Amino acid sequence: MTEPKEIFVRSDLCVGCHTCELACAVEHSQSKNIYGAMYETPRPKSRVYVEFVRRDRNMPIVCRHCEDAPCLHACIAGAISRQGDVVVTNPDKCIGCWTCVMVCPYGVIGRHLEERKAYRCDRCPDRETPACVAACPTKALVYRTASDFSKAVRRVASVELSAGKRD
Repeated sequence: MTEPKEIFVRSDLCVGCHTCELACAVEHSQSKNIYGAMYETPRPKSRVYVEFVRRDRNMPIVCRHCEDAPCLHACIAGAISRQGDVVVTNPDKCIGCWTCVMVCPYGVIGRHLEERKAYRCDRCPDRETPACVAACPTKALVYRTASDFSKAVRRVASVELSAGKRD
């Protein structure tokens, strides 16, 4: 079995531009373009959230597709399931009870109030790279396997240590 790709965040590179949020909303729109998406009803929603952490730091937050997903177990309508490594919400089954929203430890399940449906990151299954990752101008979002991402972080840390940039 091959290791699945995940979306990782390089918080040191995020400048809080919200480009990832915009790209996500457009990708999940009916028109698939920014001009059409602005006039759609209901408005398309982003599945990535850029949160302000402190004065000099922002942090994009996305669904972690937990191995033992609390939302999946809590869904009383059976609308949440696992498809491979991705936890998905079936909008046809969702009854808008928001139980999944309440139990999500990361707060990344959105509520589409007009449709009374829950939604989450689906890692853009029709794309090779999720829209948020592809749109990030600083490459703060990375779509890789956990082992590849860890290896790259260790490599950067070792270069910084050898150059005397870290304590």
